[in-house]
Amino acid sequence: MYFPSSLITTAQLQKEYEKPNVILLDCTIDKVGQSLKDAQLALIPNSLFFDIENTFSDHSSPLPHTLVSTEIFTKGIQELGINQNSIIILYDRWGVYSSPRAWWMFKVMDFEQVYVLDGGLPAWQEKHEPIADQYIKPLAKGNGEARFNRAWYADKDYILTQYQNSGTRIIDARSQARFTASAPEPRAGLRRGHIPYSSNLSFDLVLEGNNYRSKEELKKLFETFNATHEQIFSCGSGVTASILAFASHLIGNQNIKVYDGSWSEWGQEDLDLPIAQ
Repeated sequence: MYFPSSLITTAQLQKEYEKPNVILLDCTIDKVGQSLKDAQLALIPNSLFFDIENTFSDHSSPLPHTLVSTEIFTKGIQELGINQNSIIILYDRWGVYSSPRAWWMFKVMDFEQVYVLDGGLPAWQEKHEPIADQYIKPLAKGNGEARFNRAWYADKDYILTQYQNSGTRIIDARSQARFTASAPEPRAGLRRGHIPYSSNLSFDLVLEGNNYRSKEELKKLFETFNATHEQIFSCGSGVTASILAFASHLIGNQNIKVYDGSWSEWGQEDLDLPIAQ
C-alpha cells in the first residue's frame, strides 16, 4: 500500500501530487439542490476530471449514477491516462461528498491503490496550497483495465436474497426522517420508508465539517453493526452510501458492499418491493 491509510491528508498529498505515477482526480458532482457549475473553477494542480455524472454513469439506466460496464470504465480511465500501477488520489470540491463514491467505483473495478483526500479541496485551500483553474490533459493513453469485483457490489436481486439474513446488516445513509418515512423523498415517484430489517446511520454523522471523524469516533458509530457481518450500504442514489462504506473500511471492516440502485430503485412504486416504515 502506497499510503498507510486509504484516507490521506493534505500534507501527504503535497509531497506526492507532482509525481508522474500519481493520478489526481476531481470527482465533484452536484448535490441535490446544490451545484458548483457556476462557481469559478478551483482545483488542486495536476487534476484530471473524473466525470461521475456523464462518462462513468450508465445512461441506459433510468437510475442516477448507476455503475457502467467494465468496458466503458476501462475506456474512460485509459483516456484519463490511468495505468494499472497508477496511484489514484480522489477528491471533490465540496469536501467529502462524491470522492468516496469514486473510491467505491474503483474498488468494484478491482483497483487497489486508490485513496481519498480527507477534506477535499477546502482542506487544501485552508493550508494555502497552490490552486489551478483548469484541468491538465493526459500525456498519453493509459493501460488500466477494469475487472468487475462482485465482492463490493449489491443490486436489487442480491438485497432480496439477503435482507432477512441475520448475518447481513443493511445500513441506510439517508436522514432519519427519510428512513422513518416522516419526510418526503426528493425524487418523484418513490415511496417512503426503508428496506425491512435495515438500520439507519445518516452519512453526516461520520463527518465533522469537511473531514471524516477519527477512527475512534467511527468505531463508536459502527459498534452496533457486528464487524463479522456483511455490511451493505444504501442511500438515495448510491453516493452517500459510499461515504459510510468508506468509513467502515477505514476502521477495518472488509465485508462491504454498496447497493448501486439504492432507494431510487427500491422505492419505485411499480416495483412493489417490501418496505418498512
